[in-house]
Amino acid sequence: MRYQTAPHPVVGRGWGSLPCAGPRSNAPTATRPCAKRPACGTSDPMKIGMLLVAVLLAVGAGCAGAEGAAPTYGYKVVERYPHDTGAFTQGLLYLDGAIYESTGLEGRSTIRKAALETGRVIQQHTLPPQYFGEGLINWKDKLVSLTWRSQLGFVYDLKTLTPKGQFRYPGEGWGLAQDGRRLIMSDGTPELRFLDPETLQETGRLTVTDEGQPVGNLNELEYVKGEIYANVWQTDLIARIDPGSGKVKGWIDLAGLLGPLDRTPGQTDVLNGIAYDAEGERLFVTGKNWPTLFQIELEKRP
Repeated sequence: MRYQTAPHPVVGRGWGSLPCAGPRSNAPTATRPCAKRPACGTSDPMKIGMLLVAVLLAVGAGCAGAEGAAPTYGYKVVERYPHDTGAFTQGLLYLDGAIYESTGLEGRSTIRKAALETGRVIQQHTLPPQYFGEGLINWKDKLVSLTWRSQLGFVYDLKTLTPKGQFRYPGEGWGLAQDGRRLIMSDGTPELRFLDPETLQETGRLTVTDEGQPVGNLNELEYVKGEIYANVWQTDLIARIDPGSGKVKGWIDLAGLLGPLDRTPGQTDVLNGIAYDAEGERLFVTGKNWPTLFQIELEKRP
């Protein structure tokens, strides 16, 4: 279920194509030679020279094709804002000074608008009890949301949160974002889907990889300065994804953001929720049932 908190490794984190020199630091038994050595006993100088040229060419080609590890970013907390601990956060966005949020769990799923400074819920729409709410994004004068396993999405009026329509999609629904041209949807797999924002029909897919390996459990999404930010479910990590290639350009490690004294046993759940204020260049993050919405700045690690 989506509310379990057992740790889950990130598929692809550090298990991509092997480097040209020696074993990987986190996989000491895994090696990939750049090229085969010439056979021992060869004494013809011309043959040796030709073999050396071939080996050097192979090494160069192999090293050129190897992907370097994506950099990791830490964080600095800039500001803290109240967040409803009853909100099982599934989608999060910042718009016109307010926080819009979708929450999950059957019988408790909502679409809500809250004041940033106080966390007070200003408006709220409750989903029918059979639906487990998921990702949320704005498009023009509408809000678009997903459900987990019902294969059904909803469209709401941005000002009133009144339902205006619905749409269907195959598989599960997890996160939503938009880049100004299309909606971006995650479904828990390494694939991101692109949707036409007017028809809400799928127009394409993109596989997310880190060092050549697929990255699964992509959850809540946000589009930030030309990159797709994705929470990786059941981890403290956010992947920074190139929307053209699907390659992870960097990792944001938010370990320790919510301290142990701020957690309620049996209630506080995983990191999930990214919102971006493009005008003010402010990045916000929170989690399921967290008491705090954090504004953070990224710090690149050496």
